[in-house]
Amino acid sequence: MTEPTSTVSSSAPGTAPADAEAPWNAVITKKQIGYASLVCFIAWVASVYDYTLFGTLLPVIAEDFGWTTAKATAVNTWATIGVFLVSLVVGTMLDRFGRKKTLIFLVIGGAVSSGLSGMAIGAASMVIIRAFSGFAVSEEVVNAVYLNEIYKKAKGRGFMYSLVQSGWPVGALLAAGMTSLLLPIVGWRGSFFVAACASIIVIVMAIKLPESPVFAAIKEVERRRKAGDDSGAASLAAEHDIEVNNGENLGLKGVFSPELRRHTISLSLVWLFSWMAIQVFAVLGTTVLVEAKGVSFESSLYVLILANAVGFVGYLSHGWVGDRIGRRNTVLLGFLLGGIASMLMLLGPATDGFVYAMYAVTLFFLLGPFAAILFYMGESFPAHVRGTGANVAHVMAPVGAIIGSGLVSLLLTAGVSMTLAAILAGSLPLLLSGLLMFGTRQVDHREEDVLKEVAA
Repeated sequence: MTEPTSTVSSSAPGTAPADAEAPWNAVITKKQIGYASLVCFIAWVASVYDYTLFGTLLPVIAEDFGWTTAKATAVNTWATIGVFLVSLVVGTMLDRFGRKKTLIFLVIGGAVSSGLSGMAIGAASMVIIRAFSGFAVSEEVVNAVYLNEIYKKAKGRGFMYSLVQSGWPVGALLAAGMTSLLLPIVGWRGSFFVAACASIIVIVMAIKLPESPVFAAIKEVERRRKAGDDSGAASLAAEHDIEVNNGENLGLKGVFSPELRRHTISLSLVWLFSWMAIQVFAVLGTTVLVEAKGVSFESSLYVLILANAVGFVGYLSHGWVGDRIGRRNTVLLGFLLGGIASMLMLLGPATDGFVYAMYAVTLFFLLGPFAAILFYMGESFPAHVRGTGANVAHVMAPVGAIIGSGLVSLLLTAGVSMTLAAILAGSLPLLLSGLLMFGTRQVDHREEDVLKEVAA
């Protein structure tokens, strides 16, 4: 992979003329913004399709291999650990090779993971193969960084991103629907091959994406600095609102520098604790409803369908609100309200109407803020560590999923009721996620017309 190079003619330090044709001065058109949004949406749908497909098919896979329920959940746990390890490299790729190339690479990784999953011969091979789905899961980090820079001057960019991020419920519904249609025809192995084909379509579409001008500017600033053109580097950095890195503020060292350390740690913990709640109320939602509230399994499936629809609305709503009150505030309030709603659901009456309504509200405020927090990550880290910073926080998601699932299992084994277990492993971590947002950086990137609207 090659880095963008300057098309500026050689000149003395500090005197390089501006070149309108240079990649860092490229103007992203509305048509390109629309195309980038479409590709990133489809890429995220394909990634979620693959990621949730494994969980959906796990009972069938376990039956085919003769696994016990305990072994099947163990395979899922080890695969999740593998997802975490694979995800660690994505931030460095973003900041070194570029947003577009990394997106393409991750989609390829997801396609390979899907295709090979259909060829697994046992537990060990399945764990290794599914670990590479970490590339697919990390695709939302690329979306957050890339689209933040592509949308830089667009109006309503938070709402636009929420449309892209809504690919999660779309992908989850697609995985469930396609499984019911394809499983009787092609089996679980063929279902994974179909998922791989979907990713290949995204790869072809992604080739036509424009690279982020901000990334091109970062590489050119770095090139000028190394060439001794400190004045030219500083000038271009100021023009694109990026920092001049001196080799001491890159990568992990950069995101844990004194000025970013608190923000990075707080945001990482927000992801960890919020994903504990995701594991309890989204992944194990049917179990919680059945065991804690006495809802029948059949009814819980209908509730999950409703929850995905509500989650879709939640993404759009939080994206719209984030453009008006700021994305940090939107995430903070959303997670706090989600934690309160989940506790009311668990401790309130077991009537169907109350349980269904409060579960829908819980999912609205649990899932919706992720449309805001992902875009917020892209704007809260300086450009030169944007990929690394976003990824450091995001990789805590699978850690939270492991802890959430494990804590519920431990509490239930110890004789704790499902109601209390869900509160301790889900509701309280979600409340804590909201409170931890106070430790993150305040970034106000609302558009001028919105600010005027609010002031009026």
